[in-house]
Amino acid sequence: MGYYDYSRSSLYALAKEFVLADNFFQGAFGGSFLNHQYLICACAPEYPNADAAAAQPSIALLEQDPAGRFLPRLKTATNPPASALDEPPTFARSGNIAPANYFGNGKFYAVNTMQPPYQPSGNKPAAGDASFAYADPNNATTLPPQTRRNIGDALDDKRIDWAWYAGSWNAAVADGSRPPSKMREVIYAPPTAGGNPDFQTHHQPFNYFEHFDPATHAEHRAAHLKDYKDFLADIAAGRLPAVAFYKPQGNLNQHAGYASVAEGDAHIAELVAKLRAGPQWNRMVIVITYDEFGGAWDHVAPPQADLLGPGARIPALIISPFAKRGTVDHTQYDTESILRLITRRFDVEVLPGITQRDAGLAAHGAPPMGDLTHALDLVH
Repeated sequence: MGYYDYSRSSLYALAKEFVLADNFFQGAFGGSFLNHQYLICACAPEYPNADAAAAQPSIALLEQDPAGRFLPRLKTATNPPASALDEPPTFARSGNIAPANYFGNGKFYAVNTMQPPYQPSGNKPAAGDASFAYADPNNATTLPPQTRRNIGDALDDKRIDWAWYAGSWNAAVADGSRPPSKMREVIYAPPTAGGNPDFQTHHQPFNYFEHFDPATHAEHRAAHLKDYKDFLADIAAGRLPAVAFYKPQGNLNQHAGYASVAEGDAHIAELVAKLRAGPQWNRMVIVITYDEFGGAWDHVAPPQADLLGPGARIPALIISPFAKRGTVDHTQYDTESILRLITRRFDVEVLPGITQRDAGLAAHGAPPMGDLTHALDLVH
């Protein structure tokens, strides 16, 4: 066991200046795909009738108890190794989709990485798609358009302006909207391409939802899904929407194995500096966190709630003129605490997943997740 000394980083300096939340957990058990979905809807994406679709081979096989209830572990292969010291464990079938009724409602949900139905997507357009705007729906990893309510819907209902900004979004849209024969130069572009942004399509949760269909909802899509360059322009002009999300491109996301920790740190610190220098700073709350766990050992276990999560502990910073500066906030939070803050601030609909999380926590004798306001001094 070991640890990574991050104390000389720019984000560490921001944590010391503002608020570090040290009891903040990823919203869902799982990786980047599921936690980005959880960030905007406090839910897992659904795959209707997956057992009769192209994705059928991707339905995981899980162990079951004597009553036939699914257990949260993969079914082992017929002849597994006696010990993981001898060889890696083998399973009957690991996949992207949980079995029907794992969550108790008879439905299939995607829990591991699947691709958006719209470009930019990790799956190329179908051969017969002249628009090149859609991912091949017959690809086993293309998720059908999602229809569950998300925080964007709740904000739209109250006419609250919002946007999701992404590094290299415009370049990725152009890259994805080319004939299937063309090699990708932006989307999951290989390192050998040189200087590529390594755009991660499974980090773009709104692009999975029906309300962002490139043909039927083009205006809505253009209003809310934007590029990092738009973000910088809106910061400088003082026209940021009331709620803004930002996702860096892949080579700046500090992911182990393919991204630089130092470059990602410098990128976010530079962005925070621009926000602090912008005309909207005095009314701003910035939350910086990660999609999922980095893989290092941690002695703090997550609280028990529901079958979706919460998962392992992750860092989170709250940066604001209203922040209780120079403090460590021990309040229990998870990814959807960001949704709770938005919900409270703008008095929008409480999404069902938030209510479900509270019920799960209460069933295990734990308090509800906080809404980040404990990190703020709102009395003036």
